[in-house]
Amino acid sequence: MHYKTIIYDCDGVMFDSLDANLAFYDRIMAVLGRPLLDRSNNEQMRVLHTFANRDVLSWFFPDEIEFAAAIRAASAIDYRELVPFMRLEEGFVETLEALMPRVGLAVCTNRTTSMDMVLESFGLAGYFGCVMTASRVTSPKPHPEPLLKVLEHYRIGPEEALFVGDSEVDRQAAAAAGVPFVAYKADMAALARIDRHDEILRLLG
Repeated sequence: MHYKTIIYDCDGVMFDSLDANLAFYDRIMAVLGRPLLDRSNNEQMRVLHTFANRDVLSWFFPDEIEFAAAIRAASAIDYRELVPFMRLEEGFVETLEALMPRVGLAVCTNRTTSMDMVLESFGLAGYFGCVMTASRVTSPKPHPEPLLKVLEHYRIGPEEALFVGDSEVDRQAAAAAGVPFVAYKADMAALARIDRHDEILRLLG
């Protein structure tokens, strides 16, 4: 198959960003007088690491009044203060350099307003022709809309792209959009699993 576009999830794929996400939501918990999050609670970590911001907050704060307060607390956080907690995945930039002459590159993330700033902070903005976030769609992942918008941007069919993700949310979005899924450091149903970014090159032939 001649793939024309590689689409990347952000958190857990491009970056190890668990510490940054944890710090973000801990600030909200502190404002609302809640205990700080438990890193050993796998369900809490899964939710804050994979879902869009509003969905995470609605999970932690199902009460309507508390949810509104959490939204206000989140909007007051300057994410630039959290960028130092993010770590770029090893070999990612070198892989982008190798891919750029061959395929289009895109980001498909459930981040909302912080994605452009993060790309600029790490000098990555110039690599991606399309950056699709939860704030640019009606329905974020696991709904297929974000991936379908990337396909529309590049004017390609779903079979002409690969989506590299690390979560069940990513896998479900890929399946719904008909885009072949590549699991990054994750054991789940996929076209392939890769543990290093440069392994994507062998899928291009």
